[in-house]
Amino acid sequence: MTWSAYGSYLIIVVLIVLAPGPDTMVVLKNALAGGSRGGLLASFGIFTGNVVQGTAAALGLGVVIAKSQPVFLTLKWLGAAYLAFLGVQALRGAWRGKYERLETATGSRASGFRRWREGFLSNVTNPKVLVLFLSILPQFLDPATTTTWDALGLAYTVAVVGGLWLLVLMFFINRVRGVLERRKVRRAVDGVTGTALIGFGAALAWES
Repeated sequence: MTWSAYGSYLIIVVLIVLAPGPDTMVVLKNALAGGSRGGLLASFGIFTGNVVQGTAAALGLGVVIAKSQPVFLTLKWLGAAYLAFLGVQALRGAWRGKYERLETATGSRASGFRRWREGFLSNVTNPKVLVLFLSILPQFLDPATTTTWDALGLAYTVAVVGGLWLLVLMFFINRVRGVLERRKVRRAVDGVTGTALIGFGAALAWES
C-alpha cells in the first residue's frame, strides 16, 4: 500500500470516528460518574473492542461472522440490549438525581473494571463496527500484494484514531467538569445520554 492510499484511508477513518455514536455516549456517561479515571477506563475498553473486531476482520473471521446469520443476529441483539441497558441506567440516574462525587477508594477497583467492561462490551457487541471494517478495508487492500500485516495495520489504525479522539473528548469533559457536575446539568446530560443510548440500541435492533 502506498502512503497516498493510506492517507486517503486515514481521512475516511477520521471522518467516521468524529461522528457521534454509542462510544461517545458511553465515555461521557462513565467520565461523569467515575471522573477522568472512569472515562479513561471506558475509552480503553472501547479501544480493546476495536482491536478485537479489527483483528477478526483482518484475519477473515469477520466475514465468517457476517455471513453466519444466527451468529450475526445474536451479536446484533446482544449489542442492542446492552446499549438499552446502559441507557436505562443513565435515565434512572437522571430520575433519582442523587450523585456522589466519585467512587470511594474501597470500591475503585471493582468500579474501574465495570467501566472498562462497559466500554468493551458496548463496542464488541456492536456488529456495525465489524461491518464497518468489512466494508472499508477491502477498498484499500490488493489481494495480489497485500499481506496480513497490511490488513492488521489498517484495522488497528481505526482503533488508534478512535482512542485518540476519545482522549480529546476526555480533555474537553475535564475542562467543563465544574459545569457538568452541577446537579441540574448532570441530570440533563444523563437524560440526553440515556435517551441517545436507547436510541442507538433501537436503531441497531431494527436495522436490516
